[in-house]
Amino acid sequence: MDQTEKAVDVISLFSADGEIRPLRLRVEQQDHQLLRVDIDQIVSRRTVPYVGVEAQIFLCKASVFGRPWLFELKYSIRSHDWTISRILYA
Repeated sequence: MDQTEKAVDVISLFSADGEIRPLRLRVEQQDHQLLRVDIDQIVSRRTVPYVGVEAQIFLCKASVFGRPWLFELKYSIRSHDWTISRILYA
């Protein structure tokens, strides 16, 4: 998978007070195969402070094919879409 931003499907949990917790994502690989990734841990979360851009960015840990991944997952509040970026192999 390349290092650019890519749209992904995410299953997430929204609490009664509005907190978002991503649980699982599905991304299409370069060979058009779907890869399912269970999120093991949310390391940090932050809100993007830019005017006109409302988003939350999650730094997540997961294990893919037995290898640990560290990646950023961004949720755009206005458009309700998820993107993955900055995949780091630990």
